[in-house]
Order: sequence, then structure tokens, then C-alpha cells
Amino acid sequence: MAKNKKTGASLKKAFTSIVWPRRKYLLVGLILIIISRFASLVLPGSSKILIDDVVPNGDLEKLKWLIIAVVGAIIIQAITSFALTQILSVEAQNLISKLRSQVQSHIVRLPIRYFDSAKTGELVSRIMTDVEGVRNLVGTGLAQMIGGVLTSIVCLILLITISPLMTLYVLVPVAIFGVISLRAFGKIRPIFRERGKINAEVTGRLTETLGGIRVIKGFNAELQEIRIFAEGVDRLFKNVKSSLTATSLITSSATLLLGLASAGIMAIGGYMIMNEQLTFGDFLAFTLYLGFMIAPIVQMSNIGSQLTEAFAGLDRTEEIMTTPIESDDKQRTHELEDIIGNIKFDNVSFAYENDKDVIKHISFNAEAGSVTALVGTSGSGKSTIANLVASFLNPDDGRITVDNIDLQTITLDSYRSKLGVVLQDDFLFEGTIRENILFPRPNASDVELQEAVEKAYVHQFTDKFENGLDTQIGERGVKLSGGQQQRIAIARAILANPKILILDEATSNLDTESETFIQSSLKELMKGKTTFVIAHRLSTIRQADQILVIEEGEIVERGKHEELIKNEGRYHQLHTYQARI
Repeated sequence: MAKNKKTGASLKKAFTSIVWPRRKYLLVGLILIIISRFASLVLPGSSKILIDDVVPNGDLEKLKWLIIAVVGAIIIQAITSFALTQILSVEAQNLISKLRSQVQSHIVRLPIRYFDSAKTGELVSRIMTDVEGVRNLVGTGLAQMIGGVLTSIVCLILLITISPLMTLYVLVPVAIFGVISLRAFGKIRPIFRERGKINAEVTGRLTETLGGIRVIKGFNAELQEIRIFAEGVDRLFKNVKSSLTATSLITSSATLLLGLASAGIMAIGGYMIMNEQLTFGDFLAFTLYLGFMIAPIVQMSNIGSQLTEAFAGLDRTEEIMTTPIESDDKQRTHELEDIIGNIKFDNVSFAYENDKDVIKHISFNAEAGSVTALVGTSGSGKSTIANLVASFLNPDDGRITVDNIDLQTITLDSYRSKLGVVLQDDFLFEGTIRENILFPRPNASDVELQEAVEKAYVHQFTDKFENGLDTQIGERGVKLSGGQQQRIAIARAILANPKILILDEATSNLDTESETFIQSSLKELMKGKTTFVIAHRLSTIRQADQILVIEEGEIVERGKHEELIKNEGRYHQLHTYQARI
């Protein structure tokens, strides 16, 4: 019962949101299909007239008008076929491009917790593939199914009264059509190649967007990614539109040439019958009507499976679109104009699973411009605290405040525009070094860009590159060393100029020279900012204003480096252990 209910809801949703708003297109398409199908019935009907009326009476004048009527009907079929593709198929592809943008726009606004449990490849499939099925609702599929039903009914009625057969031979027109098809497909092939390239670019960027969602949200860049994706799918739509025009010309030429072949055979057959070489006109008409009746039935079975696939894709799309996005939180009404940067945790607890707290009743104050270091063993809860500061997660209990304002009441756009993140394995997008640094502020001036480049010591290696800042770095920056990638990420954060900064220690697994440059650039980055550092190398946090030692979701020690060393507690154990390595 539940399954049927879901299917009914899907049908209703598809009809109200997809089919009904485009009823004018579908009505025109249905009219064109009916005209085309009735025009196709002229040929078998004319065969009966030819055999039973024109030929026995030797009426050449009537034969002439009969041939004219058949050729006219064939031309009508060719024109309606072309118009049908232009009206319905192009509109269907236009709808697909819009739906892709809508689904992608929704997905990048989903909470971080959603991405922690979702596979990137599956999300890409939902955006790029699942919406494809709507072409069978808005395109020619649905209209052809209705037209096919009408054609079959009419042909069935005619078959009751007609019977003879005549074999048709159309080698010459088929050969001509083959030549035309080869030439046409020669022109279409580059269009499809370009489509593959565009699709790869769009899909690649989309995969990067989903993989780098923390960086996007950290720099409040959702709208920028939505715009870039929308531009890509619009290019894809225009390419598909070009190929549809070319393929519709092939289909129309097939209708025209094969139809003209039938008309030619009619003329030849009429001449042969008048010479008493052929008979049984009714049988010929019957056979033709039989073919016209069977073809739509076969077509309808294919369309039926396509419609089933379409509804399955729409169900998956609807599942995504009904998932609440971050900005749906009705509590978030406070718009931050500017902030000082005081962050306070007041008895905060958080759990990824029920009754399994990862953070347990944590309280601390990070004053504006201070550096708070989070240390502890792996899995102790350091990253969860950083994610709570970034508003990637919301506390289950307790409260986090920014300048005495509850963080859960602040709009995410206004808060994250004041936030910057530099991760241990930061995410770089395929493109140039310049584009990656400008990511949080695409319209920044050259002076601001150069200042960020120098403060992060990026110029130390870009000056050696032939193309400087315009050097292509490959997917995820694979053409750069780890230290070079980190300096670009730091330059990006410097350019963003956030009030609140989250650093997942950026010096792990780097050579000494790279670590030296990065430590210097981090000092520039942290000036005047409320900074949270997830520390892996304790030697890098000696100057922190406060160090919080986290164990099993609780703060077991807090203080400055010298104080904690003197206490000879957990921090002293960790520091001593690292010193021996």
C-alpha cells in the first residue's frame, strides 16, 4: 500500500510540476502528432482507391491528383516531425538543464552532516542522470504514446473493412537516405564530441564542488558555485539543441524519401495494374494499415518503460529536493553586520549518534584576536569542536555565542562571510593558482591579490613558473607539492580576511623549508583574528593564548604552554612523547 501511495504521489507531482505547466507545448505536440499520423494514413487509403477505382477505370486525371495528395501528406509528415522535435524535444532538454541547476543548488546548501553519509558519485548521478527521464514526459514520448493509441484505434477500424497486400521495393531512396545520413552524421559527430568535453568539464567541476563543500561553505561561496554550474549546464543545453536540430533533419528526410518511394511505387503499381499485371488493392491497403497499427503498439511498449524510468528518477530527485537545507532553520534570523570575534562555548554537547556524545559539556571562552589550540589524541573531539565553531554542526545541548549572540540564531551567510578555514589537506580546484587564491573574493583587486601572495610566500615558487600565477595546477592541485598547495590555501584565506579563522594544522608531513615558510605565512594570517588551531605538532602552538587538551570529548587541561608543561599532566605527556620521536 505504501508503495502505491508513493507512486500516486509521484504521478501527481510529475503532472502538476512538470506536465501541466507545459500543457501548451504538449497540446501543440499532440496536435502535430495527430496530423502526422492521419497524414500517414493517406498512403494506404490511396492504395485502395488506386486499385479499386482509378486503375479499373483508367482514370489518369484522378491518378494524378491521388499522387499529389499522397506527396502532400508525406510533406506534412516531414514538416510535423521536424516541428515536433523543435517544440517538444528542445523544451524537454531545456527543462532538464533547469532541473539540474535546481538540484545542484539545493544539494550544495544541504548541511555538512548530509555529505558525511552521502557518496559523491551518487550525488553526481542524481544531478546529472536522474532528471534525464523528464524528457519522456515533456518530450515526444508522452505525446507519441497518445498519438499512437489514436492511430492504432483508427487503423483497427479500417482493417476490419480492408484486405490485400503489395510488396514494396525502395532500394534507390534508401541508398539516397544512406548517403544523406552519412553526411549528416559527419556533421553531427563533432557536436557529440564537444558535448562529451562539456559534460566532462561540468561533471568534473561538480565533483570538485561536492568534494570541497567545506571550503565552499567556509568561504560562503555557495552562490558562486551555483552560478558556475548553471553556466556549464547551459552550454550543455545549447550543444544538445544543435544535435537535436541535425538529427531531426535526418528523421524528416527519412520520412520524406521513404514516403516518396512509396508514392513512386504506387505510380508504378498503378501502371502495372492498368496493364493487368497486379490486383488485390484491398489486400495491399490492409497490409499497410496493419503495419501502421503494429508500429505504435511496439513504440508504446518502449515509451512505457521509459516513463517508468522517468518516474523512478523523479522519485530520487524529489527525495533530494525535500531534504531541508541549512537556511531552512527558522531560528536563524539575526544578520551580522560586523563582529568583534568573541566566541564562547557554554556547556556544549554534541553526538553524531543518539546517546554517544562526542563532545561532553564543554565550556571555554575564545576572546577576539586570540589563538585557541585544540590538542589531543585522534578521535578525541578536536575536529568536532572546530566544526561547531564553523557552524557545520549544531550543538545538541548548551550554547555557542558570537559576541554574546547565539550562533544558532545567526544567518549562515552573514556568519560564514566572516569565517575562514585552512585545512590540513586543503582543497584546490582545477584551474590556475590565481583562480584558487581569488576563490573567496573573485572581484578582489590586483593589489589585494599580490598582498595575499606575498604574505603567504606564494611568490617564492610562482616566480619560478613560466606562467606565474596563471600556472595550471591540475585536479586538486596535483601538479604542486604539499607545501605549495598549503601556501595557496593560506593566501586564499588571507585574501578572504576573515574575523574568525579555523586552522587544521598545516605543517604535518612537510619538509623543513616548506614548514618554515608556512609557519611565517600562518603568523600573517592569524594577526587580529580569533583563531582555532587543531594542533598535531605541539611545537607549533607554543605561543597560543590558550591550549585546550581534549580527551574523550572533555577538556582535561587548559592553559598556556609553559603552565601545562609545569603541571606535568596530559599535555606534558603528549609533549614529552613527541619530543622523543
